[in-house]
Amino acid sequence: MDRKRARGGLSLSGSGGQRVNQAPNDSPSRRSLSLRLRLALWSAALAGGALLGFALLSGWLIYQARLDSLDARLQSAGPLGRPGGSGGPSDRNPRDRPTFPADPEAALAQELDLPAHAEVGLLLVNRAGEVVYQSPQWPSALTHISPRPGFREGSRSPRGPRRLMTVQSANGPWRVAVRSTPAGQLAIAANLNALRQEMATLRRIYALTIPGLLLVIGGGAWVLAGQALRPVRQLSQSISQVTAQGLHQRLPAATDPEFTPLIAAFNAMLERLERSFHQTSRFSGDAAHELKTPLTILQGELERAMQQVETGSAAQQTLGQLLDQVHQLSSIVRKLLLLSLADAGQMSIQRQPVDFSALVQDQLEDLSLLAPDLAVGAGIEPGVRVMGDRDLLGQVVQNLITNAAKYNRPQGWVRVAVNRTNSRVQLTLTNATTPLTAAEASRLFDRFYRGEPSRARQTEGLGLGLSLAREIARAHGGDLVLTPSPAGEARFELHLPLSSN
Repeated sequence: MDRKRARGGLSLSGSGGQRVNQAPNDSPSRRSLSLRLRLALWSAALAGGALLGFALLSGWLIYQARLDSLDARLQSAGPLGRPGGSGGPSDRNPRDRPTFPADPEAALAQELDLPAHAEVGLLLVNRAGEVVYQSPQWPSALTHISPRPGFREGSRSPRGPRRLMTVQSANGPWRVAVRSTPAGQLAIAANLNALRQEMATLRRIYALTIPGLLLVIGGGAWVLAGQALRPVRQLSQSISQVTAQGLHQRLPAATDPEFTPLIAAFNAMLERLERSFHQTSRFSGDAAHELKTPLTILQGELERAMQQVETGSAAQQTLGQLLDQVHQLSSIVRKLLLLSLADAGQMSIQRQPVDFSALVQDQLEDLSLLAPDLAVGAGIEPGVRVMGDRDLLGQVVQNLITNAAKYNRPQGWVRVAVNRTNSRVQLTLTNATTPLTAAEASRLFDRFYRGEPSRARQTEGLGLGLSLAREIARAHGGDLVLTPSPAGEARFELHLPLSSN
């Protein structure tokens, strides 16, 4: 901001200042932040940039204005040295001998409208180049002024007027103005430390007020962003309540016009999903229901034909294989019908107190016949009762135990535990198995999904057992989940409400 100029063709020797550019800090790395926090931070950053720009611009303008005002006063200050006084012995013309007040610096400070303690200085050089007067505090960096060769008073340099400059000295920067007087060349200087102190005070004020303003702006932006995003949170809560059994629900119309198209599009999507879901469920249920009668008739005819053929003949073996396939088809139809009813929320449950401990114990006895080479460990708390459908709950436990036997390792093991936890009953079934990948674990409850190991070993099954077991558990107010376990193990947990009786 300091300027170096000279007028009147005078050459001034002095030392200049240096400017150091500070490299900007690296921008912080982007992090995963919430939209509300990002809005607040962006608002604070934009406001901080605006305030910083205002502080820099206003500070520069104020400094320039004060400096221009000082320049004008330095240039318009009246001559303190007048001819006719007592000069030095080297004065050639007695009429050109200047006179000075008793304290010329104090008089100059008063004329420049500066505080009494402000540092000002005078340097008067006569036409012969001799120093007539020099203030004690005159900047040591400026020791000589002289007219340029060929300079005449009132003329201008070809490069324009140059009568002002800023020089550095041991006691700070000085603003110097030089002009010609009848007594010679007069240089008037004022120390800029007072102006620099004023600007430092202004910078401290900015440094104290701007962070506070940024906190206020950031807090206000946080509150406003929360108010603006409230409809989004309400919309998210409404969407999270929509389930497969509640596709008939619709989101209420928004009061804000910005969200009206979004809600309308989501409600239209729900309508399409509801229609497609009902069509799929109806098709599965109708197909399963229509297949029950033909399969029942086919099963009866095959059983009658087996009784009519010779025992142990090839025809009887063929009919037996066909009957096994019919039984498998009947099982598929029954499971599909149950799943379609579960999807529609119409699964019929005959609730009654069920001795769950005895139910699990009976299924474990069947496991010893199904897989006699497996080591079975049981920790069943006696007398645990639940309220539910005994047949459906038995199918759940049977599916879990059968699944543990099918997908076990050779000479593997199975552990079953039943216990009460608060108002819930928990069945934990753990079995040895080949390590499951994350993709396989995420799809175990998908319908008709059978992992690659099961296909490679040609294990019997349709991939409906776990899906049906979970739907039955949920229909009873519980759930069936696959919990984390060490490598080489699979652990399922069945949660059911505890019977109040």
